[in-house]
Amino acid sequence: MALLVFATAALQAEDLTLQQAIAAALGNYPSVRVSQEQMNAAAAGIRLAQTAYLPRVDTFAQINRATRNTYYGLLLPQTVIPGVDGVNANNLGTVWDSGLGILVSWQPFDFGLRAAHVASAAAAKDRAEAGVERSRYEVAVATANAYLTQIAAEQVTRAARAAAESWQTLRGSIRALVAAELRPGADEARVQAEQALAETQVAQAEEAVEVARAAVAQFTGMPTSDLNTKPGKMITDLPADASVALSADRNPIAREQNAAITEEQRKLDALGRTNYPQFSVQGLAAARGTGLETDGRRLGGLNGLAPTTQNYSVGLTLTFPAMDRFAIHEEEAQQSAVIRAQQAQYQVILKELEGKFQIAQATLAGARRVAANTPVAVSAARTALNQATARYRSGLAPIDDVAQAQRVLVQAEIDDALARLNVWRALLDVDTARGDIQPFVLEAGQ
Repeated sequence: MALLVFATAALQAEDLTLQQAIAAALGNYPSVRVSQEQMNAAAAGIRLAQTAYLPRVDTFAQINRATRNTYYGLLLPQTVIPGVDGVNANNLGTVWDSGLGILVSWQPFDFGLRAAHVASAAAAKDRAEAGVERSRYEVAVATANAYLTQIAAEQVTRAARAAAESWQTLRGSIRALVAAELRPGADEARVQAEQALAETQVAQAEEAVEVARAAVAQFTGMPTSDLNTKPGKMITDLPADASVALSADRNPIAREQNAAITEEQRKLDALGRTNYPQFSVQGLAAARGTGLETDGRRLGGLNGLAPTTQNYSVGLTLTFPAMDRFAIHEEEAQQSAVIRAQQAQYQVILKELEGKFQIAQATLAGARRVAANTPVAVSAARTALNQATARYRSGLAPIDDVAQAQRVLVQAEIDDALARLNVWRALLDVDTARGDIQPFVLEAGQ
């Protein structure tokens, strides 16, 4: 905990890098801790299954005072009416009775049933571990996307502010021309309207930045005031070209689903071993005490409160629930259907990942082409603005030409800034489909 506090304090002192944001999210986001505790529970389940190898020890002690009227006849097995060892009498006199005993049972062999339960518990732990990796992967991807969104919003804000400042400068120049009666007052009003529009765009862009910061804060657990991004080369350079292949089965989502299939198969294996005889080696030691004589006389005082007659036994018990086979057969059919459904879901996941990978690659190729063209558009728009401004100052063009050229330049600058970020985002999508965004994080942080 102290290390986490120290790391958070260190991040507050400087801009937050993408790698630091992801590390903070993996340490703070609740879904990761949920998956971790589920894995701990599954690990405890293995230890629980292993306790089945231990012998069972049952102890018993009882004291009661009751009548001892015995009777003839038969009752089917039930748990309400007690069987009574007594005499053939019918009165309401009571005596003390006591009993004390211990029974030790142990299965020397079980045809692999306990081992199958342990294997099932181990498969559950493997699935939980895969769930932890899937949660970490999803949190890392979501944090990276939120981080890129914040950078994009900040770039738009920077361009909008620059446009507002340009309109402010142009308005000052036109005001002087209007004061000298070299330009009509309507020109100043037009520029003022354009400046107001630019300031509105600045306000909207700043709002988008705050929303993006809130999204990053949701994952990192840090105050929004400390979330100043450090984009590095993501706003200046493009990532290197690299040919990557997809191994969809290595994606954490696919690995978790594969672990789920294995877990269900282990459950089926355990279910198939339940219809075997159960052998138990048993040892018993017991003692009874009663205040009743064999001729029906009742002993007074505290007679019967302490056990006076002892017995012991050692034996082998065989239990075989023969009619359970029908229910077990249907349970096996049900479990087999569950496995087939999980296997089908695994194929669906692989197809979805393949589709996302193909889409991300196509998007990446298109984003690279756009990013190669936007600098040309910016240069041309800047030249057009300079020419329109010069023509306006010479009285050869209306103010509308300057306004239009200014808007085109602002949009070109925004498109240029976002074009590079779109390439990085497309690269993130490619690595997301592959199931490992570490290469993206490392290249973005260089």
